[in-house]
Amino acid sequence: MCFADVFVELIDISKLDFAINTFKIEGRPSSNSKVFLKIYLYGYLNGVRSGRDLEKESLRNVEMQWLLEDISSNYHSITDFTKNNQIASKNTFKLFVSFLEGPDLMSGETIPIDGFLEVGKT
Repeated sequence: MCFADVFVELIDISKLDFAINTFKIEGRPSSNSKVFLKIYLYGYLNGVRSGRDLEKESLRNVEMQWLLEDISSNYHSITDFTKNNQIASKNTFKLFVSFLEGPDLMSGETIPIDGFLEVGKT
């Protein structure tokens, strides 16, 4: 199992303020926010940050295809998810750091998170 998959399945994303996008009936179907969060965390953990690169990874990388249950998403949807969920992303990374501090998987020093948040002990 991938760490991003386990973490996302363990948390209740409804409590982290993720926006639920619904699209027009005739347009593209909406995707589960957990799937987009898995894409985002996978990219963060593997140094893949851009929506276009994450889209390419979802098409070529077997691990990511398994993680996403063979659902592929276009770069625009991935970028919209990150743009529309900045506060929820901050909340998720704070929870992630707490999750890692519990079993002493990290020291608790300041950690830069994707350029828009720094989490550390206060």
